[in-house]
Amino acid sequence: MKVFMFVLGSVFLVYMLFAILLYLYQRSFIYFPSAASSDNLPVESFFNQGEQIDVLVLNPGSKRAVIYFGGNAESVANSAVTLGKALAGHTLYAVNYRGYASSTGVPTEKALNSDALQFYDILARRHSSVAVIGRSLGSGVATYLAAEREIEKMALITPYDSVMNVARDRFSIFPIALLLKDKFDSVAKVPQIAAKTLIILAEHDQVIAAKYSQRLIAAFPEAQRTVHIIAGSGHNDLSNKAEYYALLRDFF
Repeated sequence: MKVFMFVLGSVFLVYMLFAILLYLYQRSFIYFPSAASSDNLPVESFFNQGEQIDVLVLNPGSKRAVIYFGGNAESVANSAVTLGKALAGHTLYAVNYRGYASSTGVPTEKALNSDALQFYDILARRHSSVAVIGRSLGSGVATYLAAEREIEKMALITPYDSVMNVARDRFSIFPIALLLKDKFDSVAKVPQIAAKTLIILAEHDQVIAAKYSQRLIAAFPEAQRTVHIIAGSGHNDLSNKAEYYALLRDFF
């Protein structure tokens, strides 16, 4: 009996240790800041809560604007030029999150959402309309912004219903609802979103399982959303396909 209790106690201590480590280091599983780009693309600095958020600006001077929120490990400089060509009738603002590239600060859900509102409030005074694209992690920021502000159109690329649901499946033995700081609960925002929405999925998405995307899709009224699956694509190489840019061009 003593041996059993010792083993049980040891297992519990190990479990608690891993739970504490998961709580302390969870954001290192969500955010993978990209290095500063050497491409010399035009940058505009926005300021919010004492931080400098650097945004790549393509096609300046257009009446309509599109804000692009990228993936958790994405360097937006890699796709900004091609995306800007596809959206030639819009000024494209590709966001370097806090802590990414030359932006200062630390990325958190609350911080990214606050920055998104700041971008919108500034850009809405410059442009006749503001649309938004959110890819992977950025789909959570995009849905938040579309729920809080008047967004003309929204494109979600490989989106999820919530980061909490993704984390629950990956760390099922832990009480994720209690541990998780950044939940990015996109599906809960859908009833507040009026924007016409395009959702683009990868046929072979190795990062966001289809069920997470489908739950989000199901929350939108059918008349509000259009869904496309790009054949032969994965989560990370989706933007290598010509069809990806054609869909965005035609939608916007």
